[in-house]
Parts: sequence; C-alpha cells; structure tokens
Amino acid sequence: MSTIRELLVEITGTAEYADQVGDDVDLAASGIDSGDLVRLVLLVEQRLGVEITAEDMEGLRTIADYERFVAGRTVAGAGGGA
Repeated sequence: MSTIRELLVEITGTAEYADQVGDDVDLAASGIDSGDLVRLVLLVEQRLGVEITAEDMEGLRTIADYERFVAGRTVAGAGGGA
C-alpha cells in the first residue's frame, strides 16, 4: 500500500476506502470531503516533510497526483545542498 493510501486509511478510519479508490480517481468525487483533503495535506507535510502550498493543492486531485508530487519533492530535496 502506498504512503498516500496509508494516510487515507488513517484519515477515513477504514482500509476499504483506500482499497476501492483507483489511483486516478478524483478524491473529492470519490466521497472524501474538503476537511479530509486538508488533513491529508497536513499529514503529508508532517510525516513526509514535503511542503504543499495552496497553489500546489489545486493540482492534487488523485492519489497518483499526490504520489508524483511527493516523489518529485523527495527526489529534489535529496540532492540537498551544502
């Protein structure tokens, strides 16, 4: 199970939701409310150390969107600096 799916299980309190939603299904259209989407963003920031701006949130609609976003930020951050 992907990290984003694990966070959705934590948010919804049920593995069934995360198991039933396809990677490319719009989360808002699948029954998750705006409050849960905000909680998802907060958990991603807290647990994965990836900052998500309000502008970023506009493009994050699906599990796949979140996974690509996190992967891109994690790889970019891994390059590090001095």
